[in-house]
Amino acid sequence: MEGIIAIWQRDLLKFFRDKARLFGSFTMPILFLLIFGGGMSGSMETMMAGSMPEEAEGFNYVEFVFPGIVAMTLLMTSIFSAMSVIEDKDFGYMKEILVSPISRVSIAVGKMLGSATVATIQGVMLFLLIPLLGLSYDVMALIQVIPFMFLLGCALSSLGLLFASLINSTQGFQLTVQILVMPMIFLSGALFPISNMPAWMDFIVKINPVTYGVDVMKKVMVDIENLSAPVLDAMGLNISLFGRQITIFEEVLFIGIFTTILVLLSTVSFKRANA
Repeated sequence: MEGIIAIWQRDLLKFFRDKARLFGSFTMPILFLLIFGGGMSGSMETMMAGSMPEEAEGFNYVEFVFPGIVAMTLLMTSIFSAMSVIEDKDFGYMKEILVSPISRVSIAVGKMLGSATVATIQGVMLFLLIPLLGLSYDVMALIQVIPFMFLLGCALSSLGLLFASLINSTQGFQLTVQILVMPMIFLSGALFPISNMPAWMDFIVKINPVTYGVDVMKKVMVDIENLSAPVLDAMGLNISLFGRQITIFEEVLFIGIFTTILVLLSTVSFKRANA
């Protein structure tokens, strides 16, 4: 247990001491908010008003996309944080850890928890932008979504750790992860609706774990009670599987199962990996 905490603390200290990383953690989400929130909000709201003027009254696209930006930040931070494993291999630090009494399972779990914590902190930091964007989310809703953010961060950091244990170069890791990350972001409903997609693309949406993470965050943070069913359908907030709409509990359960499987796979892979 002490080994897990030591690895966990090391990753947190690295994050807070890296000023450029702290600055960059805000830059990318802000750019996406400016592009998708500022650039597309007018066209999206106009489209909604034109197709369903009464139902779309009061609809705010920025309010819809903000939870998606937070989820996107969790995804990118969690997965790319695993690159530190490869860097530790290159600088010889990983060999020093492996010859220590700390087990490889403890190292893997510590890395996973460290990445998930850093990702959650970055996501929570984005909450500071809420008043600047003119948004109003319920404070209790923001508090309730934080544990789920950490759970999603654990799942995604385990995925990154799995790739990091199999790939020996930072360039190879970056290229492989980018190929994976882009579809996971754009086919999750984070930035735009995922309704009425082609069958093959809809299949990818349904097996994408980030889809359910984004959906839970939007349902918790956005006041969907005041949105009509047509608006919820249009914005992809009525996800259904096998002809029935899935609940928040089922989505959280799916993420929990996905996290458990990935943690097991990443720890087994890490145990077999060579420094």
